[in-house]
Amino acid sequence: MKIAVVILNWNGRALLEAYLPSVVTHSQDMARVYLADNASTDDSVAFCKSRFRESVTIIQNAQNGGYARGYNQALKNIKADIFVLLNSDVAVTPGWLTPVIAAFEAHPDIAAAQPKIKDVKRKDYFEYAGAAGGFLDGLGYPYCRGRIFDRCEKDTGQYDNTIDIQWASGACLFVRSQVFWEVGGLDEDFFAHQEEIDLCWRIKNKGHRIIACGSSEVFHLGGATLAAAHPKKTFYNFRNSLFALVKNVSSPRVFFCLFLRLVLDGVAGLKFLTEGKPSHFMAIIKAHFSFYGYFLKMWHKRAQQLSSAGSYYTVNSIVVAYFIRQKKNFRDLE
Repeated sequence: MKIAVVILNWNGRALLEAYLPSVVTHSQDMARVYLADNASTDDSVAFCKSRFRESVTIIQNAQNGGYARGYNQALKNIKADIFVLLNSDVAVTPGWLTPVIAAFEAHPDIAAAQPKIKDVKRKDYFEYAGAAGGFLDGLGYPYCRGRIFDRCEKDTGQYDNTIDIQWASGACLFVRSQVFWEVGGLDEDFFAHQEEIDLCWRIKNKGHRIIACGSSEVFHLGGATLAAAHPKKTFYNFRNSLFALVKNVSSPRVFFCLFLRLVLDGVAGLKFLTEGKPSHFMAIIKAHFSFYGYFLKMWHKRAQQLSSAGSYYTVNSIVVAYFIRQKKNFRDLE
């Protein structure tokens, strides 16, 4: 089985210097490592050529198309059975590939996977972007084993098992290349944020499995491309979540979900205002207008891609569970 670890880079010299050595050291015995460069203007490519000439293959994209287009363009040039989409701010650990690849080899119905993703700055804690595996509630709000909203749990071994999940994190996403192209790759209209949730939703709609492998772990810095406090991140998260709903939730439930999400997004906007964050309030307004502009295009994609009922959730409302019922940990939801 051929494995390709593919790191997308844009002006990330400092991140490559800090994190790429661990990837090369702990991957080269099982996989080929690639750097997919999104038309960087710094010296990150020159650094990689100089430092990792023999161990990293460089693919240069003609422009910065964000996470989705950047990976789609780069992966077309790679022949492998398993793609590992790895953020440039991730440090991997010895043997991180072994249990995940073993799961793929033992279970042909597994199409995608992720390891445990922990915080570089607080190594005992899970990291926001994926934690120990992603889930969706009945309205399409994402949450994780080990992370609900902004609250990340301490890792005490409570999620060391391997289980089926609904989405795997784009910070460290293993996916069969055949399935990746079968479902159309990443949606380039998302540009960045939540595109992996949409991809995994489409994978699930095709009847494939997605797992979180608790015996593998990596450490993620997070926010290296766009900080959590940046209004643009708020824009992409709110807009792209609505995109994924339109594309993947079965009829007629999709209209019910959209109505409630629009109401709750309004509540979130008012919360930002009361917290003195008007730029985030405006980001939500802009996200909705952008969503309306793309609605027909997303609906057309839905008609092309929705082949089975796309309603996979274990909690009706994570908002109610977390804020009203005070369920702060993933295990409290079970």
